[in-house]
Amino acid sequence: MPYSSSLTDEEWEILEPLLPEILPPKKQTRPSNWTKRELLDGIFYQLKNGCNWEDLPKDLPPYSTVYWHYKQWRAQGAIEKLMGILHSQVREQVKKNPNGRRCS
Repeated sequence: MPYSSSLTDEEWEILEPLLPEILPPKKQTRPSNWTKRELLDGIFYQLKNGCNWEDLPKDLPPYSTVYWHYKQWRAQGAIEKLMGILHSQVREQVKKNPNGRRCS
C-alpha cells in the first residue's frame, strides 16, 4: 500500500540510477528480502510522520532492517551526497548555478 511518503514511479526513476554510486557496498551474505525502494519508503515514512521506528506499518520492511540501513547510509554520508546531487539537478533545471554560488 503506498503512503503519501512513498516514492512515486517518477521519483524512483530519478533516484534508482544514483544509488549504486552513492550507497555504501553491503557485504552480501544472502539475498536481501527487501528492495532499496522499499527500504527508502520505510525511511521516508518514519521521517515524514515522526513516528518511532517500531511503529512502521507492517507492510513496510521490518523496522529493525529499515533503521539499520538508515544508520549505515547516514553514517557513510550517503544521504547528504544524494541530497547534494538532487539539489544540483533541481538548480540546473531552473537554470541556476548547480553549486549554489553566484556567477561573477
